[in-house]
Amino acid sequence: MATPDLNPMAPAYLPPFIAGPDGSDPLFTFMTVFAIGLVLMIGVLYLTLHAMPERMAHESNHSQMQVVGILALLALFTHNNLFWVVAILVATFRMPDFLTPLNSIAASLEAATRRQEPEPPAPAPEPVNEALPQRIGEE
Repeated sequence: MATPDLNPMAPAYLPPFIAGPDGSDPLFTFMTVFAIGLVLMIGVLYLTLHAMPERMAHESNHSQMQVVGILALLALFTHNNLFWVVAILVATFRMPDFLTPLNSIAASLEAATRRQEPEPPAPAPEPVNEALPQRIGEE
């Protein structure tokens, strides 16, 4: 194939962003690949950012991990940033553990009452006293 000749009306120097006579457009190809890559990178960054509270809760073995996950999903699907902020706060701060000390106190009290409780006395046999007179009417 022969190379296409330059149009006589065209200047001698053409900038590189102008499509060639063969139909190739390198700037369009570059911008298409760049735009697709940029959209994918922004999507990955967005989803990584939304998963940050859940990852924080999972790494610290947080007791409220399911609540954090639900809040992060609500923030993702509703685009309501308040859910995401609450998820970050719940993942960051630990709730005080009131149940463990109460269980310990209850177990200690149960053990203490078991030690102090006396054994019930055995029932005493009824004394048989033959010296007493029998009641009237009994024989």
